[in-house]
Amino acid sequence: MENAGGKENLPGAEETKPGGDVMVTIPGFDSQGNPEGVTGNEQPQQRPVEQKDAVTSNKKTDDGGKLPEKVEPSAPGSKADPKKGMRGDDYLDGGSCRILPEGGLALAVTRRTRSDGPEGPEGRAGAGGSSSSHRCCPSIPRPSCSRQSWERRFPVLAWGRTYTGEHLLADFMAGLTVGLTAIPQGIAYGVVAGLPPQYGLYSAFMGCFMYILLGSCKDITIGPTAIMALMAQVYVESYGPSFAVLLTFLSGVIILALGLLQLGFLVDFISMPVTAGFTSAAAITIASGQVKGILGIPGKSNEFLEAWENIFEHIGQTNLWDLFLGVTCIVLLLAARKLKDVKSSNRVVAAVIRLTSLGRNAIIVIIGTLVAYICSLNGATPFQLTGAVQEGLPNFEPPPFSATVGNKTYTFIEMASELGSSIAVIPLVAILESIAIGKAFSNGKALDATQEMVALGACNILGSFVHSIPVTGSFTRTAVNNASGVKTPLGGLFTGVMVLMALGFLTSTFYFIPKATLSAVIICAVIFMIEYHMVIVLWKTKKLDLIPCFTTFFVSLLLGLEYGILVGVAVNLLFLLYDVARPSIKISKLKYGHNCVLLMTPDRSVVFPSAEYVREYVLKSSGDDDPEDCNYTVVIDGTHIQYIDATAAKCIKLMIEDIEAKKYAVILWNWKRSVAETCFGIDPGMLEYFHCEESLEKLFAGMGLPKIADFYSCNQPHATTTPLLRSDIPSYQSIA
Repeated sequence: MENAGGKENLPGAEETKPGGDVMVTIPGFDSQGNPEGVTGNEQPQQRPVEQKDAVTSNKKTDDGGKLPEKVEPSAPGSKADPKKGMRGDDYLDGGSCRILPEGGLALAVTRRTRSDGPEGPEGRAGAGGSSSSHRCCPSIPRPSCSRQSWERRFPVLAWGRTYTGEHLLADFMAGLTVGLTAIPQGIAYGVVAGLPPQYGLYSAFMGCFMYILLGSCKDITIGPTAIMALMAQVYVESYGPSFAVLLTFLSGVIILALGLLQLGFLVDFISMPVTAGFTSAAAITIASGQVKGILGIPGKSNEFLEAWENIFEHIGQTNLWDLFLGVTCIVLLLAARKLKDVKSSNRVVAAVIRLTSLGRNAIIVIIGTLVAYICSLNGATPFQLTGAVQEGLPNFEPPPFSATVGNKTYTFIEMASELGSSIAVIPLVAILESIAIGKAFSNGKALDATQEMVALGACNILGSFVHSIPVTGSFTRTAVNNASGVKTPLGGLFTGVMVLMALGFLTSTFYFIPKATLSAVIICAVIFMIEYHMVIVLWKTKKLDLIPCFTTFFVSLLLGLEYGILVGVAVNLLFLLYDVARPSIKISKLKYGHNCVLLMTPDRSVVFPSAEYVREYVLKSSGDDDPEDCNYTVVIDGTHIQYIDATAAKCIKLMIEDIEAKKYAVILWNWKRSVAETCFGIDPGMLEYFHCEESLEKLFAGMGLPKIADFYSCNQPHATTTPLLRSDIPSYQSIA
């Protein structure tokens, strides 16, 4: 801040010293930095100061105290050595700081006036101006427009500078290979979502294009997935495609906002057991819904129970031709999947085997389509076919913010209300899928989760403009991309172009795709998502984790995926809260001479849910069975207590009073400075209970209880902050 004359307004009064320095006196403190009313003889103990690059005066003041140490400024423009601490010029740009003995909240600052600066009275800010760098405080970080910042937000700028022709060829081949998988899967996932098949293809290209600009992992392929399609199906069946497209837009907005606000840590609350239960339930639900396609029977199958109810109800209408084709396709797909493990010394044979394994979905769909087409030429239709698919590319237009279903028109608010919890659940599931896939294929490199969320949010937002359903990272297509040797995210360009070409030129051929073939493709894609092996892992590691795993699994199967993951997270949070509220306390009974010691060591921090429990546990453990010839002392070891809150500090004070009511002594041993300060805020009188000797032997050796001042002068090896001085305690004079 500046006044009208261009001079900085600093708190307190300024006094110009010879040489152009200005002493700033803070209200409430004298020129030596002592609180008003405290004389120099009452100055507290001085904390040791490093002498590196500093000249310290040892002259005495009139009142017996030392002169303030002075840190000499370094050369203009130089940077501080991090090993030697912050130097004066890092704060003052050529001025200096006088470091006073630590005696409370005293602060004194010296700086050069502008008339003494190297650039004349105007300083750096020009005539009548000032520079914020002259203030005695570190500079505040500001948004950076450096190249690194741009490359982080737009990774294409980083890998684009080193892109070569070899990279282009590798990306081209990988993009074509992924496209052969994306097209049949897109058609199949459109059917899973209860939409016409073209909606699956509408969802398969925009994510590929956007991820080129914003994606940070070369392998990830963004597009429709079985879980996203299934979670959108509920609203499609009831309200039509408009609700699915709006859900895509809202999901993208939420994901993008979470990324920009760096709230990706919320996904960390979805634990591995919950994730395993959710994905396993989703895989079984999806596969159950596709059984009717294999059998060729009619009916709807939105949920697990509904699917099997429909199967048993119409089992008599099974189409044997569909059953034969579906089972054959499943067998061929599983066999082709195993081809990747076949080795051949012949390079041509090895390449054919590899491409056959990678493109197995497209090969099976093509074979099924040819069989159906040949049958139709002979006037036979033994299979249930996909039917007519709308030709052409989707219109680029904003997502629908109102929709008419039947005779009722829904406004945006009403549509959002009908979507309900899915607006929150689907973004979390999408983030979870995409980041998990990115970590799996990052090859040990750090994954920028924030940037991945920004990219995924943009993919969904732009996708909603082309009638997409919610999209996320696809494990199947990402694995194909990785196995195909992709070098950069540019491989998504060729995948997206292939999808667009299919929409523009091949939609007429989609009519003859048998539904049994699509069902086989989906079943073979999801059955490997069932994480049955996780049950064995959890049983061997921590059996308690099986509770959230099975809870999520069964709730997802019986009530729905969105409810399953919410209940699973809630159960996990209950376990976390219980763990926080019930810390483990180790108890040891020791004897040092005539001192009978009850040593209690909590294994974690104490906060308000656990405060009363710790108090009651300590009181219960400090019973009346102590020998009469002993000085009974309760020692609470705070080595593992990194943090307490006001509630816990209050309970500790009450606990001390309760223990002293039994005529026992209390010692709070090896507590962190920050923790002790919280207690002093409740009652400065708690100062006398804190001690920090290296061992209990030293604590009790040859003396009753140690001096109170020992806690504030010793240097705890485990402490993360500097030792506490008495002067740091409010109203310390009253308890000294």
